[in-house]
Amino acid sequence: MIYFIPTPIGNLKDISLHALDILRECEIVLCEDTRVTKSLFTLLNDRFNANIDISSFIPFHTHNCFDFLDKVTLDFFSKNIAYVSDAGMPCISDPGVELVRYALKNNINYEVLSGSNASILAIVASGILEKEFIFLGFLPNNGSERKIAIQNAMHLPYPVVLYESPKRILELIQNLSNIDPEREIFVIKEATKKFETKIKDSSINLVEKLKNINLNGEWSVVIDKSKNVPSQSITVDDIYSLDIPPKNKAKLISKITGEDVKKIYNNIIK
Repeated sequence: MIYFIPTPIGNLKDISLHALDILRECEIVLCEDTRVTKSLFTLLNDRFNANIDISSFIPFHTHNCFDFLDKVTLDFFSKNIAYVSDAGMPCISDPGVELVRYALKNNINYEVLSGSNASILAIVASGILEKEFIFLGFLPNNGSERKIAIQNAMHLPYPVVLYESPKRILELIQNLSNIDPEREIFVIKEATKKFETKIKDSSINLVEKLKNINLNGEWSVVIDKSKNVPSQSITVDDIYSLDIPPKNKAKLISKITGEDVKKIYNNIIK
């Protein structure tokens, strides 16, 4: 049995009673960084008398996850195994997703516990969300891929949540400001910690504010939706009303619905 267990993103008290109960039952922990996880469990034991006693800590990260899963036997998962990321909800911007896929493929029982998540916290704290939003995680570090990713984030019809490092946060906001200086941006760092910092402003004003504060810490960024994207999407009825050949209509409808082109075409010409 595999348990995917969220860990605190800042405040140690955010660990759940459910998570502590499960960790007491686990024999093995798969984790991104064994040093970080061992330190976390030591703190939990010291502060909350958690009585977590793990016999084995095994690294499971982006550089070894595929090799690990190629070599591991299914018998390994007959034990109670926990997977944790360094902080927050597993499998979001971390290799735990490969373990979920492996479990699904091999019919291994697993459970995901609810808990801390930096992206959800940021979007709630921003006051920007109305209904939908898009999560992009960490953008590419540099080069043309990063430039394209930033352009994409600024032209979406929904608010965007992404993560950024302290080394690149100012440059990111400057890039956003170059595209749309009046776009509303919310940033938060050190969430749930004593020195949590939250700022919401236009991108051009936010650049100046960030220049005057300590940027250390992991950042979550919420970008308001683009105002230049049509609010309504084209529908199947819209395509039916177009004055174009039936064959073209069928192809367009197929792209939207995924239905067979020939079947759609036959329905149109009836």
